[in-house]
Amino acid sequence: MDLIKLFLALFCFFLAWFYVLRSNTRRRSANLPPGPRPSPIIGNILQLGRNPHQSLAKLSKTYGPLMSLQLGSIYTVVVSSPELAKEVLQKHDQVFSGRTIAAAAQVHDHHKISMAYLPVGKEWRTIRKICKEQMFSTYRLDASQGLRREKLQKLRDYVHRCCITGRVVNIGEAAFITSLNLMSATLFSVDFTDFDSDVTQELKETIEGVAKIVGAPNLADFFPILKMIDPQGIQRQAKFYFGRLLAMFEEIINQRLQSRKATNGSPKKNDLLEALLDLSQGSEYELSCKQINHLLVDLFVAGSDTTSSTVEWAMTELLLSPEKMAKAKNELKSVIGENKQVEESDISRLPYLQAVIKETFRYHPAGPLLIPRKGGRRC
Repeated sequence: MDLIKLFLALFCFFLAWFYVLRSNTRRRSANLPPGPRPSPIIGNILQLGRNPHQSLAKLSKTYGPLMSLQLGSIYTVVVSSPELAKEVLQKHDQVFSGRTIAAAAQVHDHHKISMAYLPVGKEWRTIRKICKEQMFSTYRLDASQGLRREKLQKLRDYVHRCCITGRVVNIGEAAFITSLNLMSATLFSVDFTDFDSDVTQELKETIEGVAKIVGAPNLADFFPILKMIDPQGIQRQAKFYFGRLLAMFEEIINQRLQSRKATNGSPKKNDLLEALLDLSQGSEYELSCKQINHLLVDLFVAGSDTTSSTVEWAMTELLLSPEKMAKAKNELKSVIGENKQVEESDISRLPYLQAVIKETFRYHPAGPLLIPRKGGRRC
């Protein structure tokens, strides 16, 4: 058994060494920007540290706003200035419209269907247009304002009950439940969970698991030959978390399809799933139930986890700075008044509160590096 492990270790080492030699040959023949000297085999991986976005900012001060890094066998070019970012993302947007796909995002063929990873083309434009029209249009946002007000009122009532009984409020969990129910009500016209429910922890674990596992450092992403081995077990975990979400949404879709058949001609629900199913049965869009399922995963993970983490960080920063907390409270009292609920129309009159949110985004971005782009050809 030990001999087999030793053989596998040596096999992986020589494969990695081969990839590095081949990458070094390519680097010498390519006109790449300056960057830190890479270590053998691993390249500049260790220089990224625990906070890659901060490490990249520091490295850019030494090597300039355009630098290259060797991450295992993968070469990456980092753009750190607004001017160069505009050049890349606007002037050469078609060249860099592709995405580098993490191994964790390839489970259940998610990368072939997800709007986040699809190449720019007919399918991508169709899904993007559907999201814009059915969820993010001014009409849809105005129509769902009452729903957002209702979920925030439930959050206020929960916090009020905790204050009366002297219970500690878990800000992250309360924000997660609120954003989760807002998303589920918008998508499916149901609340997935409730405050103090046992279901909350399982849903939170699943959604956070998807978000974390896709962004986790994975040796298979830096050395593609290791993908078949999955040395860190990341693909196995991703398959579990994605599978749990996909199975849950598939059941919801099937139940809705059965309900539509049983109540043919009855008034339909006014939610995104109903709109997507209508489009899938029409002639304008070619939309399958599998595409709807993966789209729901994208929307659910992006809409739930990022919102709750941002709220939690904002409250943390305010609690650590009592004078800023007092200033935010005074603004609310002077603009809104005592014991009155803040409406969305009031946000424009609360500049300090807006500044707090913007600083939270700056200090604690939910996705500081987003999904890396991939160059399709030479510029």
